[in-house]
Amino acid sequence: MAEKRDYYEILGVDRNATEKEIKSAYRKLAMKYHPDRSDAPDAEERFKEISEAYAVLSDPEKRRQYDQFGHAGIGQYSQEDLFRSVDFEDLLRGFGFGTDSIFDMFFGRGRHGPVRGRDLRYDLEITLEQAASGLETTIEVPRTEVCRTCSGTGAKPGTSPVRCQSCHGTGQITRTQVTPFGQIVTSTTCSKCGGRGQVIQTPCDDCDGTGRVRRYRKINVRIPPGVDTGHHLKLRGQGEAPPFSPGAPAEPGDLYIFINIRPHPLFSRDGDNLIHEMNISMTQAALGTELDVPTLDGRARLKIPPGTQSGSLFRIKGKGMPRLHGTGTGDLLVRTNVRIPASLTPRQRQLLEELAREFGETETRRHQGKTGFFEKIVDEVKGAVR
Repeated sequence: MAEKRDYYEILGVDRNATEKEIKSAYRKLAMKYHPDRSDAPDAEERFKEISEAYAVLSDPEKRRQYDQFGHAGIGQYSQEDLFRSVDFEDLLRGFGFGTDSIFDMFFGRGRHGPVRGRDLRYDLEITLEQAASGLETTIEVPRTEVCRTCSGTGAKPGTSPVRCQSCHGTGQITRTQVTPFGQIVTSTTCSKCGGRGQVIQTPCDDCDGTGRVRRYRKINVRIPPGVDTGHHLKLRGQGEAPPFSPGAPAEPGDLYIFINIRPHPLFSRDGDNLIHEMNISMTQAALGTELDVPTLDGRARLKIPPGTQSGSLFRIKGKGMPRLHGTGTGDLLVRTNVRIPASLTPRQRQLLEELAREFGETETRRHQGKTGFFEKIVDEVKGAVR
């Protein structure tokens, strides 16, 4: 089991923090990690952690024992005792979410909220075109579901579970121990019933008495236009089935779908903008031209002005990606790369050398007894690229 973190570290406050500072730090973190507000897969665990830290540090006596003995100093308290003095309803009033889930997280089949199943993650790879237009698809997710044959009880149809005699139906064995720190009450899962509070005498043939089965479930998913790698969608209630909890409300966990965009042969992406690398000849760069440029939905006409340099960037409005949040579309950025021919015909070399003389170029290199104008251009372009 992982060692518990320091409560002051969890809340991000100094050990000499005032009650007001502790309360302010908790409210700030609660806004960030409450499961009703956050889509992060670990939001529930983080919220549980900060709530426990606040429950201890906001109580003067519990805080004194924690400061003196660490986590051992509050071992005498049950989970319910830790939270007994905390009025979460007042503490989180005006945040727009309820407090029942706090008790669900700590007390399981207890008290206020339903018992939840485990959340699941599914990684979905799509093309850039699908990310631009949006996508409706069907995915197949392996997950644990309630056994239909026994309706989740684990008992063979026609029979029923019986109350566990070891824990008297509570699912927990409670022991009391007297220590120098005071009386410590510990609870462990009943080994006879596995925490169910009931014993299956005649197990269901389909689930072997667990009440749960493993199945592949097809789920329809709608991917909105504009998603990018790393974005995720949350599908409530599409995760694992909750553990068996007789007499308590229960609900399945959630499914998180993480998006990954495949590399595209023509475009790279920068936020809502797309970038296309386009090769042009040195004569097109010098004289200017008009060229067709590929876009996600066809082609667009781009004017290249005379004197364009390698690495110049041109913008075509509205030909990028749709904005995921808000309205409008990004742009297509076209970066020019001036292409230098690898070889020349005698006539081409003659023309370039005549052009060099027109520009008043001085001879920098000899090639077969002639001015190395072409080589000079190659060197200059290579230098610019580097």
